[in-house]
Amino acid sequence: MSTFKQVPLTCGGHTRPVVHLDFSDVTKDGYFLISACKDGKPMLRQGETGDWIGTFEGHKGAVWGVALTQNANLAASGAADFTAKLWDARYGEVVHTFDHEHIVKSVNFNCDDTLLLTASNEKLIRVYDLNKTDAGPVEKISAHTSSIRHAVFLHNSRIVSVSDDLTMRVWDRTSGQEVHKIEFPTIPNSLELSRDGAVLTVAHGTNVSFYSSDTMRKMREFPVPTKCYSASLAPSRATFVCGGEDLKVYKFDYNTGTELESNKGHFGPVHCVRWSPDGELYATGSEDGTVRLWQAVPGRVYGLWRRSENLPVTNGYKEVAAN
Repeated sequence: MSTFKQVPLTCGGHTRPVVHLDFSDVTKDGYFLISACKDGKPMLRQGETGDWIGTFEGHKGAVWGVALTQNANLAASGAADFTAKLWDARYGEVVHTFDHEHIVKSVNFNCDDTLLLTASNEKLIRVYDLNKTDAGPVEKISAHTSSIRHAVFLHNSRIVSVSDDLTMRVWDRTSGQEVHKIEFPTIPNSLELSRDGAVLTVAHGTNVSFYSSDTMRKMREFPVPTKCYSASLAPSRATFVCGGEDLKVYKFDYNTGTELESNKGHFGPVHCVRWSPDGELYATGSEDGTVRLWQAVPGRVYGLWRRSENLPVTNGYKEVAAN
């Protein structure tokens, strides 16, 4: 357990629940965080501090999914207005709007940031070539029997998705055919591909499961104390974090499943958790409309955190507002 108090940074600005988060890679200007919110206005922040950079204006409905390219030059968002948008993240301008026939729940860039994937309540996965945005989708996969929650590129040759039909499925991009299916007893609420592309993390019910992205073999599964809406594996693979219905943010040992921390800072259920690319912090988005940043090692000097004089603690916290 940590010997210092967990002091979350609170990032305000949204007016409705925050439902999805994504970090860029580390760039020469640091790294960046984008948030999706039901207020329809994704926000870009400096990742290390949570400081607000800008708001993407243009959607006419709740935004359900967001993504950043590795260098943070481009952003994508999927929304209830039946569109996905590609943004110039440096200037906040719309590069292109991709029309759909239903709510777009998930967006994802491939590993070289040349393709954009969208998944929608049409039960379809579409892939767009970002060098030919006006050409329409270059791939279209009829993917599930119910709404798709999340989808991501897998080693560029495949796509993996989770759905309200209680399955996670893997699709071959060349043939468009399903090559693997895993069934769950409850809806898989979240899906994350680790930064090294090796591990898939799925939150479902009161469990978090980890799968090899190569073989789809389940490597680990741990029970957690609450109905879990999201989970994220640390870049080091030493720990994972999760959050859900009981408003708390949990950290566990990835190898043993031992609970290391349990912190309550949000005033509503936790909808999304994500580790930063350098592993120094993790971000959470909540029903309370805030994004909060938590230190991987409380007490370490990093970003807006400075050495605290407070020593022993039992999961105490105080809040510091980001700008």
